[in-house]
Amino acid sequence: MTHRIVIVGGGAGGLELATRLGKSLGKRKQAEITLVDANLTHIWKPLLHEVAAGSLNSSEDELNYVAQAKWNHFNFQMGRMSGLDRESKLIQLAATLDDEGRELLPARTIGYDTLVIAVGSNTNDFGTLGAAQHCLFLDSRKQAERFHQQLLNHYLRAHAGDVASEQISVAIVGAGATGVELAAELHNAAHELAAYGLDKIQPKDMHITIIEAGPRVLPALPERISVPVHKTLEKLGVTVMTNAAVSEVTEDGLKTASGEVIQASLKVWAAGIRAPGFLKDIDGLETNRINQLVVRPTLQTTLDDNIFAFGDCAACPQPGSDRNVPPRAQAAHQQASLLAKSLKARLENKALPTYEYKDYGSLVSLSRFSAVGNLMGNLMGSVKLEGWLARMFYVSLYRMHQMALYGFFRTAMMMLGSKIGRGTEPRLKLH
Repeated sequence: MTHRIVIVGGGAGGLELATRLGKSLGKRKQAEITLVDANLTHIWKPLLHEVAAGSLNSSEDELNYVAQAKWNHFNFQMGRMSGLDRESKLIQLAATLDDEGRELLPARTIGYDTLVIAVGSNTNDFGTLGAAQHCLFLDSRKQAERFHQQLLNHYLRAHAGDVASEQISVAIVGAGATGVELAAELHNAAHELAAYGLDKIQPKDMHITIIEAGPRVLPALPERISVPVHKTLEKLGVTVMTNAAVSEVTEDGLKTASGEVIQASLKVWAAGIRAPGFLKDIDGLETNRINQLVVRPTLQTTLDDNIFAFGDCAACPQPGSDRNVPPRAQAAHQQASLLAKSLKARLENKALPTYEYKDYGSLVSLSRFSAVGNLMGNLMGSVKLEGWLARMFYVSLYRMHQMALYGFFRTAMMMLGSKIGRGTEPRLKLH
């Protein structure tokens, strides 16, 4: 019987792994590769802040799982994992419903010999009072499009003569990469919307506030990176509040632990992560306080050698450190590359390689206004990048993701089709 490899989660890491394995093991009939995801299409998660601001039309950059599976010799099953039977080697999928609540696909099970869980993470609101009810999140395309629609509705009401809507206040909780990039992208959107004729709200009338519990923006990056980003945001007119923990979210705004009130008609929570709740102690597997599956350096779960986990949903130790591998796109990409080799070695009963995180630096895009970051390598150490050069390296990260999925030739043709690359021409979604 052909070895069955089931990958749950079609994010950047899971989709890259399915594509790599499909091109090798699947094409040669050495294994049956199945990718499971709750959605029919994939969009690169770091682009969701652009979808929210309307500067990216998600339908132009999405990838259809069915087509990708056909082209790359793996199977695709649409569904959301709801349970696990380790003894029988089965995963359970919940019934899939349409927007009206009608059943599209029934609840069912899928058998595996090797299971890889790559379901990513969701935003962690830390149980903050009112956050779940009154904040928008950017964990999925649907959520990003919901934010964009609410933003656009505000502009349309003002355009129709609603004087009360001629100013808009946006509060973003969390000054990590998502919060910072969203703030800059919204500032750009304000100018673009006015240029398109929705000018009852002038750019100066969009008030953007970032609220960060820590002492500085981009707390996960070096201070020499966060300082210029902070200054750039302030030049754009964004209000940056640090050392300000949000204690409550209401319909009209936010309250901080010190008692300060920030009025906001749109509220976005972009602070903290946790793995999906269904993973918590699933069929006895070891998980941590934020629901991540605890794995060994081979990326196998601690209690079951047949189950691997990687990306944001996995707690993977870093050798020589008391910290786990950070939940970053580059880590998921590195782990997908390792697992493509590991699962081939597993079929040949060879020892599995171990994962060691390599930090190649970080880049943050401030829309068309700027970009900043650092690149790290053995030869050059840590090099700070700013401006146009940083922007070009930022764009290259997305191109690398596309090359992993489409190959060099097709990616080159896509780049040619978009002329000189992402972000160099203003685009705005108005529907």
